[in-house]
Amino acid sequence: MTSRIRLAMAMAGLLVAFSAPAAGQRPALAMLNELDAGRWELRVRDDGSVERLCLPNVKRLIQLRHPADACERLIVTDADSEVTVQYTCRGRGYGRTHIRRETSRLIQLDTQGIADGLPFAFAAEARRVGDCAT
Repeated sequence: MTSRIRLAMAMAGLLVAFSAPAAGQRPALAMLNELDAGRWELRVRDDGSVERLCLPNVKRLIQLRHPADACERLIVTDADSEVTVQYTCRGRGYGRTHIRRETSRLIQLDTQGIADGLPFAFAAEARRVGDCAT
């Protein structure tokens, strides 16, 4: 083989090696998959109010003030015990949510943004308190 062909083959091998996902790479926002679905209670730190939610999919915690909207998401932090996601809902607002897991049934949540033209910002402790009523 000529040196040009060997070089081209080596470059092609590097391209494949760098474009393939790393073995054992975890999926995006995997920490949220480790939280238990069900009925969750959010205790807002500022005013002590309590909000109860049925969460069949715990990823809904990312967009609490835009629950039904299809929004574009940008993952800012994706670690074993915390995630931060910034999202934009065209014509409806945007937000940035940070979630830190303490256990699969207890998290700390901090979110802020704009929903329906109004600002929102709150920090809360969220705890799974049971199953959703059927």
